[in-house]
Amino acid sequence: MNGVEDTTRAAILAARAGGGAAVRAWRQGAAYRALEARFADCPLDDPGTALARATDLLAASGWAAELLAPLVAALAAEPLFEPPFKASRDGARIGLVLFDSPAVSLSACHSSAAAMRGRGVPASVTFSGRLAVTRYVRAGNATLRRWRAPLAGPDFRAETAPPCAEAPPLRLADGEVHAIDGRCEAQLVTDAQGDLVTLVVTIRAGAAPLMREHATDDGRLLRVASGDDRASRAEMLLAFLRLAGRADAAPRFEEATRDPAFHLRWAAMREWLALDARAALPRLEAMAAEDAHDEVRAAAVQALALVRPRLACPA
Repeated sequence: MNGVEDTTRAAILAARAGGGAAVRAWRQGAAYRALEARFADCPLDDPGTALARATDLLAASGWAAELLAPLVAALAAEPLFEPPFKASRDGARIGLVLFDSPAVSLSACHSSAAAMRGRGVPASVTFSGRLAVTRYVRAGNATLRRWRAPLAGPDFRAETAPPCAEAPPLRLADGEVHAIDGRCEAQLVTDAQGDLVTLVVTIRAGAAPLMREHATDDGRLLRVASGDDRASRAEMLLAFLRLAGRADAAPRFEEATRDPAFHLRWAAMREWLALDARAALPRLEAMAAEDAHDEVRAAAVQALALVRPRLACPA
């Protein structure tokens, strides 16, 4: 058994060594370079250019096969070759990230119709906060259900958020291209009679800071989560500083309480209060009086009612 394992391990290592050259050649190839050039100068603060170029790309056919051909050939020559794709899997689908850049991410997905039928229609739908364009290479004669909701602006409050409303469904056909604005639109693919194959370009510019999940039966808001990678990373770093007892990092906490993302402002204040409430108090008082978001102001007022008495008590 050990001999077999050693032989297999050696074969895997050899395949990886040879595969590196194949991957480098692929990234230097014309098809990959064309994708880089297409999205290289897209503004990172305005999604319009990337959206238009993604729509043009997915309206055409043939480029995807050209892009993947060198990797298919490498896999045919070496079954242990590992294509350089990030993969995601669940019980119904497998997705691969084919191309990633500061402007966009291009992914391919295969969805099992049988697995989708076994799961039934989801009880909720997600407003991702991002713009995306999808080409249904194989549509499986599925139905595209769609919902709309108002944009979540800087004054968004979960308790007063209106429900989403369902739009008329569409029957999908092979080769169709559909764009979605995840800041105010959501969708589900249902009733597939055959497996689906899709190509999706997700645009990074213009993304909303929040992801929202709504019920499919009556449209009510179920939960809200941060969709801002930058803000999420900042929250984790601030939590680390708090756990490490880094009271000397007060300037970083104070800076984060002035961030444009209201949820990061309040997350930073919570961490700062847990670390050094006395140092955070003046900024907490300012947030209670003047923060641009009424939920942050209300939370700051409630926090002041708890913090001030505790700081007034002798140690």
